[in-house]
Amino acid sequence: MFQRIQDAGAELHAKARAIQVTETSRDGLVSVTVGARGDLVRLDLDPRIYRRPDARHLADTIAETARRATVRAQERIVEIFEPVIPAEEIQAHLDGDLEAVMARFTEQMGGTR
Repeated sequence: MFQRIQDAGAELHAKARAIQVTETSRDGLVSVTVGARGDLVRLDLDPRIYRRPDARHLADTIAETARRATVRAQERIVEIFEPVIPAEEIQAHLDGDLEAVMARFTEQMGGTR
């Protein structure tokens, strides 16, 4: 597996780093673009948001739209790397599940936990 990752690594890494995902809120007033790691790249607010001056609702809408965009970005990362790394392993990395990552690594190295 390590050889396959190394052979495809640079190309896959470039594809993953280039990911940008845009999600629009359910009401169509908020548009959020995130990068591969879920980092905010762009935020667009429709001027109609000012017709309803509810800061809490706007903040919640932005956060929810950003979460959905981040989930889609992670799904794209999994799709890119899945030919060389099992989807569960990629997802564990993305989720920051160190225990699952280390268990998989130990298993691959032929060790026991």
